[in-house]
Amino acid sequence: MDVIIRIIQVILALSLLVLVHEFGHYIFAKLFKIRVEKFYLFFPPAIFKYKPRKSDTEFGIGMIPLGGFCKISGMIDESMDKEAMKQPPQPWEFRTKPAWQRLFVMAGGVLMNIVLAIVLYTAILFTWGEEYIKTEDAIYGVEVNNLSEEIGFRSGDRIIAFDKGSLPDNFSQLQVEIVRNDISTVTVVRGNDTLDIKIDPLYIPAILNTPGMFLMRTPIAVGGIPDTSINFNSGLQMGDKIIKVGQSSAMFYKELQSSLLPFADSSTTMTVNRNGEQLQFPINVNKEGKAEIFLQSDISGINITQHQFSLFEAIPAGFARTFETLGNYIKELGLIFSPKTEAYKSVGSFISIGQIFPKSWNWEIFWNITALLSVMLAVMNLLPIPALDGGHILFTLFEMITGRKPSVKFMEIAQITGMIFLLLLMFFAFGNDIMRLVR
Repeated sequence: MDVIIRIIQVILALSLLVLVHEFGHYIFAKLFKIRVEKFYLFFPPAIFKYKPRKSDTEFGIGMIPLGGFCKISGMIDESMDKEAMKQPPQPWEFRTKPAWQRLFVMAGGVLMNIVLAIVLYTAILFTWGEEYIKTEDAIYGVEVNNLSEEIGFRSGDRIIAFDKGSLPDNFSQLQVEIVRNDISTVTVVRGNDTLDIKIDPLYIPAILNTPGMFLMRTPIAVGGIPDTSINFNSGLQMGDKIIKVGQSSAMFYKELQSSLLPFADSSTTMTVNRNGEQLQFPINVNKEGKAEIFLQSDISGINITQHQFSLFEAIPAGFARTFETLGNYIKELGLIFSPKTEAYKSVGSFISIGQIFPKSWNWEIFWNITALLSVMLAVMNLLPIPALDGGHILFTLFEMITGRKPSVKFMEIAQITGMIFLLLLMFFAFGNDIMRLVR
């Protein structure tokens, strides 16, 4: 069922993005009186098509769910309709229009994806507001994984600066910002000491491809005790805040793990805080050094930043969120073309897209991901690759600057080359996903 929910979310999100993108081409073409022959969601063969009376456009839904298209008369596109291009130019065709009009037609898809992102982020902020934990409010520091420990970080470190400067406001952005902004020094407070930890560039690929480098360190509490547990009748209750195991501090997850191990296959005591009162209970520890209890984070002492937006506050915030996301994605895209980052290993296909959606339906998360994908689609389509909008825009700008229009033959070759490149990229992305699944 989880897979089905994810598939539905992917299809719904991508369908909306494709429709909006192609509508951008369509609306500018109609504005400049350019004939649009077909407007399709997905690719043929058609499972539905309709051509309104007094309209030159056939609207339809294809059987192959890999995008969509807007076929504009007199334009070299993925249809490669060479016969039509051999006919005498007509006044309603793309090729007969001034370069500036053709530029707007080609940029229309990207523009509409940006507009969609602005609308979605505005609606999200107005409806749900925003909620996050500031980096400065992570008062217990970070919980590290093996990678961050190898670099030099320790659980409990409080991160206070990147390259002696400011930090991202949102704690969850710490790891990605190290790579995104090429951070070389991280300043932390460890106990009573302030330390500078150097980030060796050799670690950049691992930082980029190893999630969970910095988790928020939080006190732990009893989340429940299964009836099969060796401590089912220990007296512990859900919500008890763990303080000690024996005489060792066990307020945090890794502390609890290490404090239980010496008592493997024996018993000890656990001290907890219950409604402000410290209580001590005898507990059993199994052979693996576990108490067989469920745990939960206790975030009662951590400030959570919440902000509700009026409509007039949400609109500028939606613009800001969109262009912040746009700038960040451009930086991340640049990492892919930098061999030292090995970011190309993170390139994924529809499988990767599906995995970023939640297993259960959540409209706030769905629209946030859709807005992000809209920005990504806009940026990807601006890449100067033939067969993408960016390639057509590049050729049109060349014409506007030089006064020389590329030949039809050149455009045909460029379109084929671009389509082959995109096909290879698709296979590469799909291969990456398969490799990640089988590891």
